[in-house]
Amino acid sequence: MRPVIRPAEAADMAAVAEIYAEAVARGTATFELSPPDVAEMTRRFTALREGGFPWLVATADDSGRCLGYAYAAPYRPRPAYALTLEDSVYVAADARERGVGRALLAALLAAAEAGGFRQMVAVIGDSANAGSVALHGALGFRLVGTLEAVGRKHGRWLDTVLMQRPLGPGATTPPAAEPR
Repeated sequence: MRPVIRPAEAADMAAVAEIYAEAVARGTATFELSPPDVAEMTRRFTALREGGFPWLVATADDSGRCLGYAYAAPYRPRPAYALTLEDSVYVAADARERGVGRALLAALLAAAEAGGFRQMVAVIGDSANAGSVALHGALGFRLVGTLEAVGRKHGRWLDTVLMQRPLGPGATTPPAAEPR
């Protein structure tokens, strides 16, 4: 399957909310416990897009059905982190292991580099999430640490895996301007 990757639109948020709701309810990739509704997902989408952060969707080339989404958000709110992003990638349950996540993450990395960002951090819920760890590793992220038993979901303690990848020149050159 070759998904079509494009910038997300507000009209995509119902499908995005459905994909995320399944991940919240059944998975451990997110430590969110209650699925947000479409209005909340639209609010999150609007805030990131207005802030200049990339948000993408993958659609089926034949039907236009949303297969997944990915976005980059500020890693932390303090100005010193302004050029560092955290990625999120979610794929519909019936579209997993078909290259959708890889296509989304590759496009997200390209969009973040084009935006002048310098570092991408993956905060992967559950150290048993081998698929996400492998996906990030295949696209140049390296393991930088594991926070053990920092979340509790579905009746068990969960780790968080931290991975990092430079964007563009990364830290090899100074940014055009210091953050304020």
